[in-house]
Amino acid sequence: MSKPGLSIIIPTLNESEALPLLLNDLLHQQGITFEVIVSDGGSADATCQLAKDFFATGQLPGACLIGQSGRGRQMNAGVSVATADWLLFLHADSRLGDESQLQAALEFIQRHQQQEASDASAGHFPLRFDSPDGGDGFGLYFYEAKTHLGRPGCINGDQGLLLTKSFFSRVGPFREDLPIMEDTSLAELIRVNGQWLLLPGKIVTSARRFHVEGLKARQTLNALMMNFLAIGWLDFFDKAPDIYRQQDRTQPLQLHPFFVLIRDLFADMPLRKRWGLWLATGGYVRSQAWQLGLALDCRRAYRQGIEPGHQSDGWLNWFDRWFDPLTNHYVGRALTALLVKIWSLWQIRCKPVKHIQSETEC
Repeated sequence: MSKPGLSIIIPTLNESEALPLLLNDLLHQQGITFEVIVSDGGSADATCQLAKDFFATGQLPGACLIGQSGRGRQMNAGVSVATADWLLFLHADSRLGDESQLQAALEFIQRHQQQEASDASAGHFPLRFDSPDGGDGFGLYFYEAKTHLGRPGCINGDQGLLLTKSFFSRVGPFREDLPIMEDTSLAELIRVNGQWLLLPGKIVTSARRFHVEGLKARQTLNALMMNFLAIGWLDFFDKAPDIYRQQDRTQPLQLHPFFVLIRDLFADMPLRKRWGLWLATGGYVRSQAWQLGLALDCRRAYRQGIEPGHQSDGWLNWFDRWFDPLTNHYVGRALTALLVKIWSLWQIRCKPVKHIQSETEC
């Protein structure tokens, strides 16, 4: 087979239900040649066998690698055997919108790079959440709108990451010392060293995790992790996966153990280091206040039935023009740190009552 135009790398771990749907979508893509590399982390189900059976038909060129678990490690392994000049990282529960989506995306970014005479750019798709029961309507709308933006913290692996292998070799590889957030870490390196482009088309992804865990709880935990990654405090990532694994995957996510972990880790620090982390947290949270403006813009657009990504930016622009410069100083960061600390202490104090899920003990 001649050299493919694109290498599609899919990290998997027990994805026997979702993966065949994505492979079927890829089978129907037109106008582009590609190879599929399923990089499995030791699934206990039939994930890799299903992929091998799919490739064995000859309709879709691909291979399934089996190695150690860890999404960053798995995607790096996929890159090591990729033969195309372009890489696309997809999650196994992603679905493609139409049969020419990959062709249109690749042509779009190639035109941009030809105009700029540089490959220092990467593309991401906006998301649409598949929510059959219609729950969390505005919350999902807001996060769909965020995926249209190229701001810090708005891009992750769910959206698909498209870039040249040469650019990846300069900004990568994916971090293997992080059990989570390895995609966000790479996304920020791409931003520093190049440019993010919004690709045409959308990726459809399941909202099942939000429904099971609770949208508010999941996004609160995501916000905590984004903050700790941004300020470079990685101790949390060493312990948090253990807490997450201890929780029942069929029940709402409990945040209290994570806040207790943060308290205990902070308690072991010297006072000066502790205050430094609180101040850095205040700086990060303050820098994310623009999301309040986006939420206000999205609320109006949601009520008017406007598609995510097409809402007006009135409040968002106000936060950029006025709030950010007025608060971007030591006092602003310190006050924000104090508010965040009070909020976190309240989260610890409001401990869920084990046998009465709908109540809290404060």
